[in-house]
Amino acid sequence: MRSQFLVELEARGGARDLSELNELFGAWLVGVYHRTVHRETQQTPLERRLAAPPLRRPSPAELHDAFLWSETRLVSKTASVSLFGNVYEVDPALVGVRVQLLFDPFDLSQIEFRYQDRPMGQATPLRIGRHTHPTVKPAAAPPPKASGIDYLALVRDRLDHEQRARLGRIAYRNLSPSDPDAATSQEEPE
Repeated sequence: MRSQFLVELEARGGARDLSELNELFGAWLVGVYHRTVHRETQQTPLERRLAAPPLRRPSPAELHDAFLWSETRLVSKTASVSLFGNVYEVDPALVGVRVQLLFDPFDLSQIEFRYQDRPMGQATPLRIGRHTHPTVKPAAAPPPKASGIDYLALVRDRLDHEQRARLGRIAYRNLSPSDPDAATSQEEPE
């Protein structure tokens, strides 16, 4: 891509916008890259992909497990482990050994534990004080929805109305003698 597509893109002066960039890249990918024989495989990328067995997509459970975080803890005499201020009970047969704790950083209420890379089950929560990992930042609150009411314009209009109501009368002392039309536009305070 760098030595073929980007060089040509730069030579033509770039793309007008993202839509044109996508169009040019797609044309290059299908028209050139997928049809060029690779030196090592002696196949085009498209031939190689079509000859390969279909890709196996991981299940949602496998994806969840792949992104679990891990910590190692020593099982106490009371068959419990501590994780970020929370206490969990594990199998009493594991007292005195190190176990691996697997957890979702967004939910510390469910902890899986393993010993020597073998799953040993779920740890039983005894005391949960923290429900998320200390480094997990809470999700940003969604932006407020627009109400369709121009609040600031309403505040401005109300203030203008209050100021006009307070003035009430013409302020003759503020009129200049050279502007006879200004007499009707100035008001005098009470």
